[in-house]
Amino acid sequence: MLIMIEYGKIPYVDKPVSRLFAGTMLDTMRDGQDNSDYLDQVYELGINAFDSANVYGLAEASFGLWLEKRHNREKIVLQTKGAHHDQFHKRVTPYYIEADVHTSLARLRTDYIDIYLLHRDDETKEVGPIVEKLNQLLEEGLIRSFGGSNWTHRRVAEANAYAESHGLRGFTAVSPYYGLAIQHADPFGGNCIGISGPENAEARAYYKEHGIPIIPYSSIGAGFFSGRIKSDDPEGAKAILGRSTVRGYCFPDNFERLRRAELLAAEKGYSVAQIAMAFVLNQDLPVFPIVGSRRVEAMKENVEATKIRLTPEELAWLDLEREEK
Repeated sequence: MLIMIEYGKIPYVDKPVSRLFAGTMLDTMRDGQDNSDYLDQVYELGINAFDSANVYGLAEASFGLWLEKRHNREKIVLQTKGAHHDQFHKRVTPYYIEADVHTSLARLRTDYIDIYLLHRDDETKEVGPIVEKLNQLLEEGLIRSFGGSNWTHRRVAEANAYAESHGLRGFTAVSPYYGLAIQHADPFGGNCIGISGPENAEARAYYKEHGIPIIPYSSIGAGFFSGRIKSDDPEGAKAILGRSTVRGYCFPDNFERLRRAELLAAEKGYSVAQIAMAFVLNQDLPVFPIVGSRRVEAMKENVEATKIRLTPEELAWLDLEREEK
């Protein structure tokens, strides 16, 4: 029996938004091939929100091909990102923001983007010109809402204060790392911002207070909670996992979180990955995790995880905040 996903609301998006965003940065999509069968199956699970980015290149174009073939644009919540740094420039400027929007629109074969996120930040740049350019794109109808991926909550607050004082719209969505594992080091090289753990309680409280939806990436720790590794074999895990996952997440406290996720998964009859996803979805926050998988069966497990209910005590125990659940 197919378990349909739950839906929520994101400001200025005039459609229901599935509690999971399907990521389009997959190996099977990087060569620009037609991936319609895979995307059809994901959509049939009830997932109508998809995440892409300018730097995904042909993967972004592959998704645009599917949109054009299926004539379903008005049913899809499309999020894409721009202004990612390259080897020569930090590109968080009005010029690069506008250029990347137009490039993504062409690849995606659409005339608007539901949620546009700045992929990285450059804290040397003043927020004013950035906010003004994004509002110009709103007025032109090219984007419907905007926010920041890998922006700190303090910079988001600064941008929104500028917007309010100038009668403009501010950031209404963010996409940091958020998951059960603590991101101890930058896994992907370059301004990756995480909001997990006690040290980031202020950031989570800010987003909750202001009702800003969080659309986090890597909520199962870039494969750390995939079930491929075991908590009692850290060295074996490092041999299996990719370098970015090892760099960001392979630390003793996270292996203890993994151990507890293993125990709770066995107790409740779910997979470790489902428990890790449920940890995020059961927070008292407006969270819409981005999930990426090459297998439809794994996507089905993610959808099933939206139905798992964890108690506050279980959440605190998983996050090492208490010794008993």
